[in-house]
Amino acid sequence: MSLPLTALSPLDGRYASKVDALRPIFSEYGLMHRRVQVEVAWLIALSDATGITELPPFPTAARATLRKIADDFSVDDAQRIKDIEATTNHDVKAVEYFIKERIGNDPALKQAQEFVHFACTSEDINNLAYALMLRDARAHVLLAELDKVAARLRELAHTYADLPMLARTHGQTASPTTLGKEMANVVARLERQRAGLAAISIPGKLNGAVGNFNAHAIAYPEIDWRTFSRRFVESLGLEWQPYTTQIEPHDGIAELCDAQRRIDTILIDLARDVWAYISLGYFKQKLKAGEVGSSTMPHKVNPIDFENAEGNFGVANALLEHFSRKLPISRWQRDLTDSTTLRALGEAFGHALIGFASLEKGLGKLEINADRIAADLDHSWEVLAEAIQTVMRRHGLPEPYEQLKALTRGKGITHETLQHFIGTLDLPDAARQRLLALTPATYTGLAAELARDV
Repeated sequence: MSLPLTALSPLDGRYASKVDALRPIFSEYGLMHRRVQVEVAWLIALSDATGITELPPFPTAARATLRKIADDFSVDDAQRIKDIEATTNHDVKAVEYFIKERIGNDPALKQAQEFVHFACTSEDINNLAYALMLRDARAHVLLAELDKVAARLRELAHTYADLPMLARTHGQTASPTTLGKEMANVVARLERQRAGLAAISIPGKLNGAVGNFNAHAIAYPEIDWRTFSRRFVESLGLEWQPYTTQIEPHDGIAELCDAQRRIDTILIDLARDVWAYISLGYFKQKLKAGEVGSSTMPHKVNPIDFENAEGNFGVANALLEHFSRKLPISRWQRDLTDSTTLRALGEAFGHALIGFASLEKGLGKLEINADRIAADLDHSWEVLAEAIQTVMRRHGLPEPYEQLKALTRGKGITHETLQHFIGTLDLPDAARQRLLALTPATYTGLAAELARDV
């Protein structure tokens, strides 16, 4: 059988094509690639350091050769590292040996072999590799997918800014809104969380076995290793982490996971609301020839895209919450519980990516059932009770809330009932006429203006 049919994870099976954008980042290949990038960059940085006379600056051609090892890293290269790991039983050491193997026959680089992985612990390489993975995933995948969803919601907000719709609080009829304003609410929430996700700095460290530059200082005591480390980490586009044990404490990863989790939660909220609006008949879904909604009920057009989005965002959030709770904890100066946990990062973001794709697909299939929305409004005249009692308050009429409560609570209210009640009120004529002209469809406040402003 083919791999997709025998894959243990749906990310590599049923949903494999939907997460292709993350494979070069979070796969074993992606991790190896970034380890090689870090090792090569560290070797070049050491050659440029003042005071390391045993490693003079590389000539231009040698630098190009080194950078090519990282830039042109291939699946075959990754397989070679796995072959070496079969002997070393250590994945980062295998990367070191791979680079030494690649430069061993180059006269300009051969003497630099023992400066590959110089003074580094494996975590120096790993924390920077994972930081680069998260940086790339955020920049090239997560923010891009979030922007697609937000753009579609903004389009709906603007298009339907003026379309009145009955609101519901506690599942009961409530003051009307517009369809566009409800979409705008989600856009505004996503914009806030997007800014938070984009602003999170991703820390990295390179300071040796327990964070004290022990090996660095004993080999070259005259070098300012803290400044050197800072320059190197920042050259990778990361924030320098000056205080660590053997591991970078992962607080930045926790922050990023929490930010993504908040985005996912907002989109779960959206998916559930749209699902409910479809159930009410406010939205219809475009049909696709050949699709089946039920194995036994031919009439069904299920809101499966929103259900898939909700389910996948939920799986993503379960993992993201575990990461943010577990990764910042490590026994004494090091334990390996973070190592195996970090390898699951791609699963969380993979499920989030499927959630984004399902939501985009579902939003693209929606059609507005304006007649159904209007009919609900026309059968809900009781929602004008708020408007009437508030105008009564302004003009000093006695017990306005209590009067409207007695008139409307738990009762079927018609247009005629309200017209009669308004006619009995001792109100200025302009206020009375404004209330008499009011309908559920026109009682939407500033909803349209708010919808157009996102």
